[in-house]
Amino acid sequence: MSTYPLVKFAFEVDWGGTKVGFQEVSGLNAEAALIEYRHGASPDFSKIKMPGLKTYSNLTLKRGTFKGDNEFFEWFQTIQLNTVERRSITISLLDENGEPAVTWKVKNAFVLKVNSTDLKAEGNEVAIETLEIAHEGLTIENN
Repeated sequence: MSTYPLVKFAFEVDWGGTKVGFQEVSGLNAEAALIEYRHGASPDFSKIKMPGLKTYSNLTLKRGTFKGDNEFFEWFQTIQLNTVERRSITISLLDENGEPAVTWKVKNAFVLKVNSTDLKAEGNEVAIETLEIAHEGLTIENN
């Protein structure tokens, strides 16, 4: 076991498109809904609590905008009526040797929103595009 915790700035994303570095990933959250129940003959003046259905936050991926690269929007364009191209996404937090130390696996992901960069004549920043993704499950593996 390492003496120090992992840094969060060394990571890679396999999203089913061109391998390019991402600036930011957020939304790696899983939660169980709470169910409360009490039957009328209960001697307790309180409800019991049980875990309910699991829910997962949408993922947000941010990366630089590159000339000739329109893959975020092309994936978004696969939405047709009730169908969409779903993908598996793997996000890996890397150790000091560049090897995966923690891996998040996302299943049945699809695009909800594509945000192009904002434009500012006096800006001094990189153009960033954002992809919001819905999915149906998240597993976490410590390697």
